[in-house]
Amino acid sequence: MAQNLPFKMNNPDLFRDKSLIGGEWKEASSGKRFDVYDPGSNKVWATAPDNTAEDTDAAVKASYEAFQSFRKTNPKQRAQWLLKWDQLIRDNRDDLAKIVTYECGKPIAESQGELDYALGFTWWFAGEAERVMGTVQTPSAPNRRVFTIKQPIGVAVALVPWNFPIAMILRKAGAALAAGCTMVVKPSPETPFSVLALAYLAEQAGFPKGVFSALTTSLENTPALSEALCRHPLVKKVTFTGSTRVGKLVAKHCSDGLKKVTLELGGNCPFLVFDDADLDQAATQLMALKYRHAGQACITANRVFVQKGVYDKFAKILAEKAGALKVGHGATEGVTMGPVTTPRSLDKAEAHIADAKKLGGQIVLGGNKLHGTKGYDGYFFEPTLITGAKKEMMISSEEQFSPILALFEFDTEEEAVQKANDTSMGLASYFFTKNIDRTWRLLENLEAGMIGMNTGNSSAAETPFGGIKESGYGKESGKDVAVNEYLVTKTGTLTLSGQY
Repeated sequence: MAQNLPFKMNNPDLFRDKSLIGGEWKEASSGKRFDVYDPGSNKVWATAPDNTAEDTDAAVKASYEAFQSFRKTNPKQRAQWLLKWDQLIRDNRDDLAKIVTYECGKPIAESQGELDYALGFTWWFAGEAERVMGTVQTPSAPNRRVFTIKQPIGVAVALVPWNFPIAMILRKAGAALAAGCTMVVKPSPETPFSVLALAYLAEQAGFPKGVFSALTTSLENTPALSEALCRHPLVKKVTFTGSTRVGKLVAKHCSDGLKKVTLELGGNCPFLVFDDADLDQAATQLMALKYRHAGQACITANRVFVQKGVYDKFAKILAEKAGALKVGHGATEGVTMGPVTTPRSLDKAEAHIADAKKLGGQIVLGGNKLHGTKGYDGYFFEPTLITGAKKEMMISSEEQFSPILALFEFDTEEEAVQKANDTSMGLASYFFTKNIDRTWRLLENLEAGMIGMNTGNSSAAETPFGGIKESGYGKESGKDVAVNEYLVTKTGTLTLSGQY
């Protein structure tokens, strides 16, 4: 495209800076565009179309028109398109990773890792496309048979976050396209180009026009455009990943039309370390879970509870590991932690640090904003470790989304479970112990949709992903459940004549 990018691409055609609507690359109807900042430098590096609510009708109608034929496409053909899409994404992995790094700031190795993780979804759902099945049964009533068939629900809308722009799209779109639904994606204002690149590759893979559309918009116009998509009468399914506050708004918008909704919302995830745990194993898993993407993941460990007997030792191990992190621009060789993605996150991190200090927390490592200091023009914050954390602190009740790790102390298993469950959220929980009886108890007693047992992040294409309580409802990925989110079940009843 025409924009001068701050990096070189092996495939320059991959960079798209227009929205894809009904198979056509278009500007916003207003002609306006918005700036996209590199969080590692705080500089504008590209612009994208600033679509408004007025642009949603054309996108949804084009998707609806495409659905009329796509819904009847042979499942094998849909699987082949998904596999071709998968291969094209693999072929362009390094270019896509560069775009992700400049959009959301994560180190290039993490961006490449996101691509590898995300490709599990296209591969998995290509297989699931041919495994959508109904049932036949003999009911209690005589001379009768009951059939069920599964059919795609219709036009789906995906409202996605900026922290994993490739993975969140492929997890949603893979299931929708396998089911036979068409999809309109509204990417985050921070990360429009990775999604547009995926849209371009879907086009190259052979998906018919209008099957996959992407509608970009600025932060200012996001609420109105998202509401318009949720309320459009031709939209039958909405999937949203983001904060609980916004998720509740999405649910309200969709309730008037009784639309099917999947919500993957905020997490206040506990991480429990018992006296009998392998501390090096626990610390290594926690480092990846907490400081990956500067702590900006819904499933990150938000509250780390450590049993009293190993509290000091575990804190020392973490301080050494976190102190070895190299902070810098994600594209710089050797960097292991990049910036946070938005300046808003810096403000929240500073507020959490000030509150923790006021309530007696000890800052063992870090605790300072680097943004604005020499060599750190982007939105950088030091890897931080706090000991002496208390329930009254903001870091206990608010999702952090920053590289702040706070250690809470506990004595007994019962106390740990009570503290872990003392939150309105229920996305994921993690624990480390070598006691098999305790492992089973914790699996059953921790209130979360996903439980990591002596492991950190367990998300994968074959694993159902989703929370309970105010962390949302519905599941993404996994066998059967994810595709079913995009299907309706139709029942047919047949009465046989004569003697059978």
